[in-house]
Amino acid sequence: MEVIQRSDETGPCRTCGACCAYSRNWPRFTTEDDAALDLIPQAFFNEKLSGMRCDGERCSALQGKVGVATSCGIYAMRPEVCRTCMPGDAECVTARRRYGLPALA
Repeated sequence: MEVIQRSDETGPCRTCGACCAYSRNWPRFTTEDDAALDLIPQAFFNEKLSGMRCDGERCSALQGKVGVATSCGIYAMRPEVCRTCMPGDAECVTARRRYGLPALA
């Protein structure tokens, strides 16, 4: 299995985005209070208001091409579930594997 070294200068998430395009069930609201939810534009809420709206499996806030160059359109106000996913953790490994991307060291 190929493993790539993490780079603090570029950040692996800026060239990945796999976690944001892995599953429409993943970007759920969990521990956000009303004040935090009020910061997220309503256009990004799913129809049940329980998480982020997805286009297919991809979060609607994700910009760019997975595995090439990505960013979050609401990064400063992203949900808690997005803040807890860390480069190289189990969720990252699973999402990167789905897109055929090497694991992070």
